[in-house]
Amino acid sequence: MDDLLSRVLSEIRFHSAGYRRLRLGAPFEITFTQSGLRGIHIVLHGECDLVLTGDIRHRLRAGDLAILPRADPHALCSIGPPPLRPTSAAQLAALPDKSIHFGGSGAETSILCGAFAVGEPQHPALQGLPSVLHVRGERGAVPPWLHPYIDIVTAEVAEQAAGSDLVMARLSDAIVIRAMRHHGAVTDQPGWLAGLADPALARALAAIHDDPAHPWRIDTLAHLTGMSRATFAAKFTDRVGQPAITYITALRMQKARTLLRDDRLTVAAIARQVGYRSDVAFAAAFKRAHRMSPGRFRAHEQH
Repeated sequence: MDDLLSRVLSEIRFHSAGYRRLRLGAPFEITFTQSGLRGIHIVLHGECDLVLTGDIRHRLRAGDLAILPRADPHALCSIGPPPLRPTSAAQLAALPDKSIHFGGSGAETSILCGAFAVGEPQHPALQGLPSVLHVRGERGAVPPWLHPYIDIVTAEVAEQAAGSDLVMARLSDAIVIRAMRHHGAVTDQPGWLAGLADPALARALAAIHDDPAHPWRIDTLAHLTGMSRATFAAKFTDRVGQPAITYITALRMQKARTLLRDDRLTVAAIARQVGYRSDVAFAAAFKRAHRMSPGRFRAHEQH
């Protein structure tokens, strides 16, 4: 599972930004709306609400970790009446200090806030993730596996030494991977991570990611998992949230997008590398997925 998880995160081109430690006095409301950035919030002390569009609320308490893998706009709000006006995270990020005391004179909440971006936001593995990956703390403290990461990130924020952003980025990668592993093990929600948590489906997913250009058939994948064709097809759709062939096509399109950014390869060569016998068939599939031809996509990416 971990090898495939690491491989997929490499395909997604996952990379982290820095952290800030926020000490927030109630009332407070911090809005996170920067396009493409996915939030990571770890509550060290106190509590707050994580609020999504539509007033969808997740109560975060001390020890909780929340990751927003789909880059949904959101806010962190104190419990109770809101402040007169919200403050944007961009305003706080512009401050030189990485440890920030902000808000009113009420109860204090301490939060480590970070962010990450992905180079392939349309990767099929991201599509099945929920808006919020919520890992709950244990008795008011972060889970034991998270302690070492938090200790180092907190020290780096406090010291602001040379290279601290790089250290925090690598630790952030590990935090996201562990949170994704945890979510896949406990969730009932369909998605790629839920499929990865099933040992039989994980074998099929690993084979698909090893060679998405292979002419995969449902019966071949079923044989890999030791299931009947019908059982495999139904279980894959139920756990991953989409049929296997749809998932394979999306993975091929992701690889095609990456290859199209390299202008040394012809469209015909790319078609073969992603499993199409002709550039005409590839172009048709690509246009269905992206509403533009491979050539137009390449031109757009190079400007």
